[in-house]
Amino acid sequence: MGAPQPGASQPGASWLPPSSPPAGPPDPWGGYPPPGTQPMPTEPPAHRAAEGPRARVSGWVWPVLAAVALVVGVLGGVAGSVAYDELSDSDAPGTVSGGLDDVDTVSLPPLSAEEEGSVAAVAEEVLPSTVQIIASLDGEEGGATGSGFVLDKQGHIITNNHVVESAAKEDGKIQIVDQEGNRYDASVVGRSPVYDLAVLFAEDADELPPASLGRSQRLRVGEGVVAIGSPLGLSSTVTAGIVSSLNRPVTTGESSDDSSYINAVQTDAAINPGNSGGPLVDLRGQVVGVNSAIATNGGGTISGQAGNIGVGFAIPVEQVVVTADQILKTGESSYPVIGAQVQTGVRDGSGARIDKVNDGSPAADAGLEEGDVIVEVDGDRVTDGIGLIVAIRTHQPGETIEFTYERDGEERSAQVELGAQKG
Repeated sequence: MGAPQPGASQPGASWLPPSSPPAGPPDPWGGYPPPGTQPMPTEPPAHRAAEGPRARVSGWVWPVLAAVALVVGVLGGVAGSVAYDELSDSDAPGTVSGGLDDVDTVSLPPLSAEEEGSVAAVAEEVLPSTVQIIASLDGEEGGATGSGFVLDKQGHIITNNHVVESAAKEDGKIQIVDQEGNRYDASVVGRSPVYDLAVLFAEDADELPPASLGRSQRLRVGEGVVAIGSPLGLSSTVTAGIVSSLNRPVTTGESSDDSSYINAVQTDAAINPGNSGGPLVDLRGQVVGVNSAIATNGGGTISGQAGNIGVGFAIPVEQVVVTADQILKTGESSYPVIGAQVQTGVRDGSGARIDKVNDGSPAADAGLEEGDVIVEVDGDRVTDGIGLIVAIRTHQPGETIEFTYERDGEERSAQVELGAQKG
């Protein structure tokens, strides 16, 4: 556990740790990074801001609180081009050469217009597609519990990377448990620590109904949503709330090497440890996100863990689709990088300051230099380093995007072709 950061003035966003029944769940895994620098990688979350006025790509601004505790601090200052360990082999069980095109997913809303809006109807439709995940933690079998949902009729399951990371590294046992209590052995097809997503394969679970995949881009602030999962090991739990905000830049992680930056859907639906990897669903019964993180204000609940305070975050389903497609094809995923370091500890709204540009990187090729302050990405305002990282990750490797930046008091622009990094 990391100590509270001196002088911090905002609560932290922490990964939802797996919970471990019947004993108390393990300590939380992640936290909001302290002042410092972070690499400026980028990945391809497939979605852009919704049509309409340009969205502001902003950092996370919080009121000053009397007591603040970060769950786990994040180290900074590594190069943006740092390589991740190989996550899986290309011939991993469950890979499909055509990706999502070669599996049977569902995209039609399960609820009719007359049924739409009923939380009970949503629960009835989606609970059979939601699973509890039991994965070994730190070498101990059968302990860690998270959530997930059925992606297709072939037995692929979506969850968070941090739910299965320990089991994957230790070659530990992973099982999924359906609504009826049936258990199925599962293996990891591939993981993305950058997006905190993982795809599992349970060969014998091909009879479980897939969840319908919707679009977070259609959501409106104030719209009702439902979170489903296994908080604190309590399987098939349903909570309801609203969309509190869209396109919220959030980061979680234990270290700079595994930090996850997401352009999150924020909700006040109750989300707690063990909800990780479960679906956030709209009132048409379609998945719009993967529940992944909660804000904390330094308080604790069961076993000293931080619990729900009405500020939860979900990975947009558009990103889930992109990452799942990559993992199904090769067992790996990739994200865009520009090869630079950016400050994440300064949140005064002035922009994102570049601290280092790697030689031969996309940033260097575009003419960006140390000390440049990025203020816009493709016309969307950037107020800090985290907002910049998240903005870049709403694109695909190979895309060319326009950076507007300030140098020596003069505003300039540059076209940056995004590189690619596995992770």
